[in-house]
Amino acid sequence: MRVLNKDTRVCISLAGRPSDLGTRFHNRLYDELGLDFLYKAFTTDDLEGAVRSVRALGIRGCSVSMPFKTAIIPFLDGLEPSAADIDAVNTVVNDEGRLTGSNTDVEAVGELLERSGLDRDLQVVLRGSGSMASAVSAALARAGFGRTTVWARNEAAGRAIAERDGHAFTTDPDSGDVLVNVTPIGMTGPDEDALAFDAGLLRGASAVIDVVALPAETPLIRAARAEGLPVITGAEVHALQAALQFERYTGVALTRDQVDRASRFARSA
Repeated sequence: MRVLNKDTRVCISLAGRPSDLGTRFHNRLYDELGLDFLYKAFTTDDLEGAVRSVRALGIRGCSVSMPFKTAIIPFLDGLEPSAADIDAVNTVVNDEGRLTGSNTDVEAVGELLERSGLDRDLQVVLRGSGSMASAVSAALARAGFGRTTVWARNEAAGRAIAERDGHAFTTDPDSGDVLVNVTPIGMTGPDEDALAFDAGLLRGASAVIDVVALPAETPLIRAARAEGLPVITGAEVHALQAALQFERYTGVALTRDQVDRASRFARSA
């Protein structure tokens, strides 16, 4: 059994509603690789105080979830482009008291798009206008998807994301080659049985991306698989962004097999 000691390095997460996904993912890999690290999830009603504690206690890294992704920025010392470009942080690294924020959601989605081999000329419809939609929109723009339309109920937020990244905006899409859900539709809870895109749009699509992390097999992903469409799931996005965080915290780059095993373990509880 691994015994904690005075030199054990600590990483944490800050979220409005903490889950065990990240905790199980990181700690499983620390054990597997024999790393003297510990990961623990927290919530707070004193974000500034929490960030001061990260700095003062030498906490190595901090994962950041809603509602803190933008609010944390004034308390940091610097931002990587992935976070600065979208004004949202999901990862903080503490280098001897200097706190730097980045956004591994942007990086993970970009890498998964690259792996997918999707044609950059395909018409993309991105549904959503929150901080994760902002990250996915930025990743699409960085990857060269020049025919992207943002579809959002919050028109002001949706238009702002679209204008920032050079995308179009709509309140009523009629077609799309790549359908991207970045809303809570399909997430475990009140809308867990709902489809983020109707059957007509789905039948005309070439690929589907759903960033909902729980469950991985959302109604949209199941429907896309039934149509024989290639998919990128929220489980893949979550696992890869966590792996990128892991590398920043520990300096250890993970293999795809290690990431997949840790992701399965995190979801097995």
